[in-house]
Amino acid sequence: MVDQKDAHKISCYSEGLAGIPVAESAVSSVDGQRGYLEYRGIDIEQLAENSSFEETSWLLLYGELPTVDELATFKDELCHHRRIKFRLRDMMKCFPESAHPMDSLQATVAALGMFYPFPKSWEGKLDPKNVHQVFVNMLAKVPTLVAAHARMRHGDDPIAPRDDLTHAANFYYMLTGNEPDELVTRIMDVALIVHAEHTMNASTFSTLVVSSSHADPYTSISAGIGSLSGPLHGGANEDVLNMLDEISSVDEVEGYLKGKLDRKEKISGLGHRVYKTKDPRATLLQKLYEQLTEQLGADPTYEIASRIEELSHHTLGKRGICPNVDFYSGIVYRKLGIPTDVFTPIFAVARVAGWLAHWKEQLGVGRIYRPAQIYTGKKGLSYVPMDERN
Repeated sequence: MVDQKDAHKISCYSEGLAGIPVAESAVSSVDGQRGYLEYRGIDIEQLAENSSFEETSWLLLYGELPTVDELATFKDELCHHRRIKFRLRDMMKCFPESAHPMDSLQATVAALGMFYPFPKSWEGKLDPKNVHQVFVNMLAKVPTLVAAHARMRHGDDPIAPRDDLTHAANFYYMLTGNEPDELVTRIMDVALIVHAEHTMNASTFSTLVVSSSHADPYTSISAGIGSLSGPLHGGANEDVLNMLDEISSVDEVEGYLKGKLDRKEKISGLGHRVYKTKDPRATLLQKLYEQLTEQLGADPTYEIASRIEELSHHTLGKRGICPNVDFYSGIVYRKLGIPTDVFTPIFAVARVAGWLAHWKEQLGVGRIYRPAQIYTGKKGLSYVPMDERN
């Protein structure tokens, strides 16, 4: 704790830690001025064009693109660890029907740690096999947990995973009961890739803070999920669709935006703490949606969103407030027939890869997070006995 008299000694204080480095990392980097994102030095657009979620996850976790044999083995491991314990399914049956899917996911991921115990006192020395097993368990089982709850809350049995489908295709199949075609599979795959990692955001930092105490990785990732669930983080994609649904036609967009700006209200899906231009992930998701419309037809929601982007460019764009990843992700998921409150869990399914990559880096640090604070309260008071209080 830092007392008031010592506050001047603090070299920098920033609300929300904005701009203050809290860790060193080689996992990803962002150039907010250029609208550029790299995973391990590789442009996100290249990964979206050429990679798969499985390959991208390996890249994030191990720092290099896998060999043919490494990727084949990794895919096989993920396929054969997708199933969850029946007690986890029983646990979900006890959740209220009104439970948000993110609350269910946070609880069940934390529970995974009881089924797959991780060493508590490892003193900086861990068997790489234990670490790799965490990677496999988490990446393989989180999609199953999300899909199972999405169906069970409506009274339907969960759909068992299939070993013959890719990670993205299997996830979509478990969610909807429909085997996706090539286009839908590719869109789900790219959506997972672009959400997999994004430097030191709130959920990644939450994961690191918890893991710095040597808490087990399932507890640490559960903390990240809790942070992601907030409407200022991953939950924003739900807010975007709610906003678009409030606007009945393209003709109403201009008046809606003017009202928001006059009242100085936030416009969902616009603006980012890092990007001062359009989020490159938003651009990629927009392209995916346009591919979908060629097959499934146009959607008035997209026309409204496009009009919002067009008009806001002339008013907010000059201030660096542009579409972020949430602006188009929900439109894509809705077009795929996915319920709105499952959008953020999909974000978590992808972000597990990034969280685990940072968790792995944290293992080598060995120092618990303990930031300072600037005390602004009273000083030097004396205890007042009850009968002397007013």
